[in-house]
Amino acid sequence: MSEATGTNLNRNPDQKMFDDDLSGAVLNFQLLRRLMYWLKPYRIGLIASTLLVLIASFAAVIMEIMISRVLVDYIIVGETDSLMPDLGMIEATRWVEQHTGLAPLLSAGLLFFVVMVISTLAGHWHRLTLTAAIVKGLRDLRQDLFSHMETRPSSFYDRVPVGRIMTRVTNDIEALFEMLRGMGSLIGEFVPFFVALVVMFSASVKLTLILLAMVPVVMLTTFFFRRASREVFRQVRNSVSSLNQDLQENLSGIQVVQLSGRQQRNLEKYTSLNKENRRQEYRSINLSTLYGAFNDSLTGIGLGLIIWFGAGEVISAEMTIGGVILFTRFMSMLFTPIVTLGEQLNVLFRAMASGERIFQALDWDEQIHEPADPVQLPERVRGRIEFRHVSFQYQSGEPILKDVSFTVEPGEKLAIVGPTGSGKSTMIRLLGRFYDFPDGMIFLDGIDVNRIASHDLRTRVGVVLQDFHIFSGTILDNIVLGDPGITRERAIEAAKTVNAHGFISRLPAGYDTPLQERGANLSQGQRQLLAFARVLAADPEILVLDEATASIDTETEQLIQDGMRKLTAERTAILIAHRLQTIQEADRILVLQDGRVIEYGTHQELLALGGLYKTLHELQFQEV
Repeated sequence: MSEATGTNLNRNPDQKMFDDDLSGAVLNFQLLRRLMYWLKPYRIGLIASTLLVLIASFAAVIMEIMISRVLVDYIIVGETDSLMPDLGMIEATRWVEQHTGLAPLLSAGLLFFVVMVISTLAGHWHRLTLTAAIVKGLRDLRQDLFSHMETRPSSFYDRVPVGRIMTRVTNDIEALFEMLRGMGSLIGEFVPFFVALVVMFSASVKLTLILLAMVPVVMLTTFFFRRASREVFRQVRNSVSSLNQDLQENLSGIQVVQLSGRQQRNLEKYTSLNKENRRQEYRSINLSTLYGAFNDSLTGIGLGLIIWFGAGEVISAEMTIGGVILFTRFMSMLFTPIVTLGEQLNVLFRAMASGERIFQALDWDEQIHEPADPVQLPERVRGRIEFRHVSFQYQSGEPILKDVSFTVEPGEKLAIVGPTGSGKSTMIRLLGRFYDFPDGMIFLDGIDVNRIASHDLRTRVGVVLQDFHIFSGTILDNIVLGDPGITRERAIEAAKTVNAHGFISRLPAGYDTPLQERGANLSQGQRQLLAFARVLAADPEILVLDEATASIDTETEQLIQDGMRKLTAERTAILIAHRLQTIQEADRILVLQDGRVIEYGTHQELLALGGLYKTLHELQFQEV
């Protein structure tokens, strides 16, 4: 239950913080720990992937030893007494010779082939199991994020652009996938690193130390790259979010854009946002390219050092030729993990920003407050509605409703009229509890609606809006809306009752006709009749018709008026309309102005009163 004393319980700060309140931490271990919650159910796959990458990595080291120590030293040079480690591969080659009768070169080739197959298959299965576990975990995260955002109240979406939500559900989740996949790959890079390091120290301590002296240089470069990249990648994510927001707004309102000839102006705005995104992307690319070029140059320097110092040790018989070759092969294993780690920082920075945005959305706790012990409504409510001194404001200092009081008796039809911005639609939003407000203001059958679970309340209030939303699917899908209690027969009967069956029957597939996006293949009147059928099929006790006959031709309006009469029969109904001819049959009419009730009575009583209602009536019905 609410505890506020004001008229609006929005406890959260301005939704601008939905983008701004981010720490920008490069490596947020708390974020990684939370991410593990979604990966934990698939830990068996992650463990299997880790074991497979260990096998693949060790096999990769063995193949390098086969080339240098077995092929060069043992087979070509004939060196068998060297103290350089071969991890038992020379002895394994001899064993193959003895048991197969093959020549040493063929035996080494056969053994190399077996190790290569093991490395390839283990690496392939590692990637499959790793990707499967990550995809499943992020699938669950995306579903939880979607479910969470569906339960945010209207006050949240009044101020947060939908495009920014879409970015979190799509682009930001994808950034986490790239990060997790990269972290899994790093394991496969660092296992050969440590194995190679042990072998290199066994071969030549001096040459190994010379190469290791370059590692701090790479690490220092990585540190400066991280500092320079931190803010860049946050700006990249924000610029992508702005692009998505602008694109979503333009495509959603494409008809208005084309009708008003705003294509060029909108293109200029999108181009400006796109240029900003390109500028930020260039900054990130330049940093990454510079970092990669520097690391490539270090690899060349390392190769030169191996040839220079290694040749001297071969001449002094301190190292074999195969040992020098082994160092050149192992050098990539020594530096590649560090280079890869630096490249992964690019992905890591993006993912940290994305993860922070995702969990910020998941932690955004603004919601309609539900009663701790909700009242259980009877199977059918009577439908008596009472507004008792209701005051409300969306933003502090800007009141929308001011001390509004009225009562709608069961089965009564109340019409609400008034100028645009007078608060008509706000009253309907409060009746459906889409916003929080203090207790003791709105009652259903004498029960404070704040004591009723919002889902239970909304099943009793059917709303038909002027801007009726069509979902992807068929005509029948848009009537039933996935409610298992509404059968096909019940949906068809509802459509017949509100005069929608006629136009539906003329469609190519009838009730199974697929609808285009937002019902573009239906007229405004057909969409309105479909809205009536949807509400009637749900069978609510209270109906709210918000501008239900706006922008309708005369012939269709007659069908809609007849459908409205059938729809509101024996139900409590609230009718909101600018066109007064649609509400003259209402039992009573409430006139709002600037959020206050200024007139209340029947049609004839309000005309006799000679106030705002009579003025509106005369303006609409005056003879030309």
